[in-house]
Amino acid sequence: LDFDGVLHSYTSGWQGAEVVSDPPVTGAVDFIISALEHFEVHIFSSRSNQEGGIEAMQNWLHNQFYARFYTPSGFTKEPSEFIPLFKSIKWPTKKPKAKITIDDRAITFTGVWPAIEDLKNFKPWNKK
Repeated sequence: LDFDGVLHSYTSGWQGAEVVSDPPVTGAVDFIISALEHFEVHIFSSRSNQEGGIEAMQNWLHNQFYARFYTPSGFTKEPSEFIPLFKSIKWPTKKPKAKITIDDRAITFTGVWPAIEDLKNFKPWNKK
């Protein structure tokens, strides 16, 4: 999974590898939890090779896991249930082998090369 624009809404734009200031994309945490039941999940980003990048992503996602399961009346799922899921996420520093990649700035290659003009005009889902 890509991070910015896929998990992290990235509405404030790039502010440095250590700055993750925006909320999650709607449904991101629930998707990760579901995906972890079926796949080994790797989160890889341009931040992954930058000082403090992985730690910033981990801290942000850790907070999102807590926020997902905490209400004013207490936890809807105990941390002992969701923290092992969080800890099973892989944080590679280079692009991992993958069955599938989810990225907001990718085009599925179908065996037909895209037109250069289409590439020039490409916009991620949240900029259309």
